[in-house]
Amino acid sequence: MNIGLLPLLSEPSVFITVLVVLALSLAAHEMGHAFVADRLGDPTPRQFGRVTLNPIPHLSPIGILLLVLVGFGFASTPINPARLSRWGRVAVAAAGPSVNLLIAIGFILLFRFLPQNEAVTQAFQYIISINVLLAVINLLPIPLLDGSRILGGLVPSLGRSLDDFERQPYSFIVVFGVLYLLGSQINLLRITLTNVLLQIFG
Repeated sequence: MNIGLLPLLSEPSVFITVLVVLALSLAAHEMGHAFVADRLGDPTPRQFGRVTLNPIPHLSPIGILLLVLVGFGFASTPINPARLSRWGRVAVAAAGPSVNLLIAIGFILLFRFLPQNEAVTQAFQYIISINVLLAVINLLPIPLLDGSRILGGLVPSLGRSLDDFERQPYSFIVVFGVLYLLGSQINLLRITLTNVLLQIFG
């Protein structure tokens, strides 16, 4: 599955649009984590300047490179789990994907009230698809992703095992490989969820 942005270089306007939407969507996702953690009593994200929609504090150089090469950026929000309750950690983990779903729903609703032309339709398709994709990927119960942290909060013994795996130096490579192998299934989930949202809110 070719999920990178490099093939879009032949269409510069499309490349730039997708890159900007991805960066802003990742920033919104991470700000969701940061905002909820901050509100629940953990000042760590605010101390690191992460309670913002500015993509720059959220994206690492490696994350930007992955964003361009494979279309899947890497961003993270620093939190101090010791300052959060078990359910607080679950809420923080769920906040990122929830923001992406709310963005997708918001643009589906907004689309109904805007002039219908090719440029608007294409832009909205990118925004909705990318945010649904980010939600789907991050809700997978795979280490390093929000889904595993939600699952770990619900089942603490499993959460400890997932934390142990995440501390391994090879964990990122393994997770990235799994996501690549599951690319077709992830895309099918994205299409299915997008269609469900369109049926409900479109």
